[in-house]
Amino acid sequence: MVSRALSAGATGGPRFRWTMYRPHSLRARYTMAATMLSFLVLTGAGASLDMVIRHKLETDACAETRRVAGLWSTALRNGEVPHTIPIFNQVKLVQVVDAGGRVVEASKPAAGMPPLSAVRPPPDNPIQKLTECGPGGCSLLSAIRTSREADSAFVYAALPSPSILMKHRLELWIAAAALPLLVAISRLTWTLLGRSLCPVTLSRAKMSQITPNDLSLRLPQPPGRNEISQLVDTANEVLDRMETAVRHHRRFASDASHELRTPMAGMRLQLEGALLDPENVNAHDAIRTALVGVDRLQAIVDDLLVLAQLNGAEPPPPGPIDIDDLVREAVARREGGVPVHVRPSGRAYVSGTGVQLMRVVENLLNNAQRHAETRVDVTVESVNGDVVVTVSDDGDGIAPRDRERVFERFTRLDSGRRRDPRGSGLGLAISREIAEAHGGTLCCEDSVLGARLVLRLRSLDQRSDPLTAA
Repeated sequence: MVSRALSAGATGGPRFRWTMYRPHSLRARYTMAATMLSFLVLTGAGASLDMVIRHKLETDACAETRRVAGLWSTALRNGEVPHTIPIFNQVKLVQVVDAGGRVVEASKPAAGMPPLSAVRPPPDNPIQKLTECGPGGCSLLSAIRTSREADSAFVYAALPSPSILMKHRLELWIAAAALPLLVAISRLTWTLLGRSLCPVTLSRAKMSQITPNDLSLRLPQPPGRNEISQLVDTANEVLDRMETAVRHHRRFASDASHELRTPMAGMRLQLEGALLDPENVNAHDAIRTALVGVDRLQAIVDDLLVLAQLNGAEPPPPGPIDIDDLVREAVARREGGVPVHVRPSGRAYVSGTGVQLMRVVENLLNNAQRHAETRVDVTVESVNGDVVVTVSDDGDGIAPRDRERVFERFTRLDSGRRRDPRGSGLGLAISREIAEAHGGTLCCEDSVLGARLVLRLRSLDQRSDPLTAA
């Protein structure tokens, strides 16, 4: 639909511009497009049908008039034409006109009429097909010159033009037949689009019911495997990930608040005791205990920042990392504690972020030294295209039921609480997330003595790194 819009011209005066109306609804827009296309197709088909029917009727009529005119032309040359020409078929108008334009013989309906046509076929084109129109309508006729002489007579045979070809009746009939078809096409298009877009309407209604407090709702799955069904699948997958992420964040916030509250409550108790009963409470011991709590708070906050960077920030660009050098550097940084023995592989390269992988190795070493009795062993080797870093200690080990739980956030076993009260319970959880972000794994495996933590990363030369692809 075209409408006129009023706008200001360059000189400030009013100016009209024509704009095309476009409905907001896709259903209405596509129905309008289908209707317009169908209109063009039906218009072309109707015009072609009109031409075919018109040509067929005119050709048949002209063939009949030509046959009759030819018949009486032959009879005229043989001198066998009666004064009143008899009628044998539907061609009722037959005239014989002399060179002077006078009707000399005619059929009864044509008697007393002026010549059917003023056209006189020339000698080089003795047979002509004509259309003559008058007050009473149009006629289709054939004119034949009987000889080449100048005084040749002419034979005319005419048929009234078919009534369906008069006053655009044929076009009106075709339009009357095409209009219901166009309406049916529009209605069918509207109905089919409504059925096709029904899942979109249902999904929109369901989506409006989803709130941040309730992400459990899912969009209704339409039948089939078309584009809308695939879109709903993707939307439900996104909702699954959102629900999982929100659930993890809520649990993380709850655990973090609990873990932060515990050392703060301990510090508050110690400081209040020292303040209320300074004679019986050693201020030095109270401050030392408070500092232990502060250290634990600082460790928790630092690890929380690391987790926030892992979950929210863009990872640094990866590069080739020599795991042997990284392990040696991590061991060299350590001051005191249980001795660490390293057995390098000689050549073990991975693609990743050096700072993050260094943190993984340091967390594993911290955990091992915390529980070891006499030594910690670190082995780097290449196995089936993977770089495997194994950190073992000779401590009490980890019970099979706790081997997955130790990688959960804020999880601290009883032995860990005794050996390191300042720990945050986030070290191994952070290490596993970093390993998985690098396309690897971190797990606790069986060991004869102590704990055995194994980090697996793909070797650089055989790896399509997800970090690089990202």
